[in-house]
Amino acid sequence: MKWFRHADPRYPYLWEGHDQPEGRWHGPDEGPTHYFADTPNGAWAEFIRHEEITEVSDLDGIRRSIWVVDVPDDIEVGTLAVPNAQAFGGTSTYHQTQAAAREYRDNNPASHGFVTRSAALLEHGGKGREMDGGRVESSFREGMVLVLYGRFPRLIGWMCCRYGQPDPEILLLTRQLQAVFPQV
Repeated sequence: MKWFRHADPRYPYLWEGHDQPEGRWHGPDEGPTHYFADTPNGAWAEFIRHEEITEVSDLDGIRRSIWVVDVPDDIEVGTLAVPNAQAFGGTSTYHQTQAAAREYRDNNPASHGFVTRSAALLEHGGKGREMDGGRVESSFREGMVLVLYGRFPRLIGWMCCRYGQPDPEILLLTRQLQAVFPQV
């Protein structure tokens, strides 16, 4: 299946080391962990949410690569569902989602990862476009994320754009992050 990923154009599209900062589905020293979206909208929404971008004017400075990555069917993945408050929550819920991911990996040792709902893409945000006498919205997707653990040297990626920017509409499709910062 084809999955989408955003990346800093200066770097490869996959992490290869263990020095990856923690994220929603992995804690410190649990890398490399790779996050993919099932649509380009999802890949952009993940970036917009992570960077806490809320204004159209902030999109002007974005220069990200978008990759489409072929994940072979023989890479075994399952599904992971957590309550919406955790799945869509801010950074304060990361310990809960990281624990759910650890439990999944412990209970499914043959699995390379899982598919779960996108924290960033709002309901029906994975929409595409059809051409029928003009550009019209197509059916909606519920925005899924593929999370893979470990190194994957045989994944093939194609750079769709080197210095891309999202359509401003993505701001309307993104669930914003409620970050929790330590008290100083």
